[in-house]
Amino acid sequence: MQLYKRVFLLLAALPFLHGCLLVVAGGAAVGAGVVHDRRDTSTVVGDRRIAFSASDAINRDRDFVANDNYVKSIVYNGVVLLCGQVRSEELKHRAQSKVEPLEGVQRVVNELEVTDDPQGFWRRREDNAMTARVKTALLDITSMPGFDPTRVNVTAVHGVVFLMGMVSHEEGDATVDVARN
Repeated sequence: MQLYKRVFLLLAALPFLHGCLLVVAGGAAVGAGVVHDRRDTSTVVGDRRIAFSASDAINRDRDFVANDNYVKSIVYNGVVLLCGQVRSEELKHRAQSKVEPLEGVQRVVNELEVTDDPQGFWRRREDNAMTARVKTALLDITSMPGFDPTRVNVTAVHGVVFLMGMVSHEEGDATVDVARN
């Protein structure tokens, strides 16, 4: 009879355990991401927290969600890159003002483009493909011992490639050259 009670309690608790599984899986994902990173684990975790907070702060404002505005926030070592497109100069400044006060933000680089005609779904798919091509091309940098392309964050928005990472001057020059071509 005891065994049945234990099995019943375990089955009854299963719906409540999915959060624990996500925490464990998320921790493993952070650990896997830090293996080749030159930042320490707390910085990587902090950057991810800032990225989520920045996206949340921007998306809570209905003006960003409406009218095809597209704001992407990428964080590396406490530096927040805002890229995408908004319909007014006021929205561009408002996005920055929402992100600057977040805990851990060292600096905000606001590369939002102001346009009356934001990019659509297909342009974003082209940018995703461009990001993938650059990341794949970085794998061809084999002449530098110790270079790891996973240390470079690559993001393409509206045909512009943004690179963020902690690299040597030589690695940076090679990365920029690959992205440019």
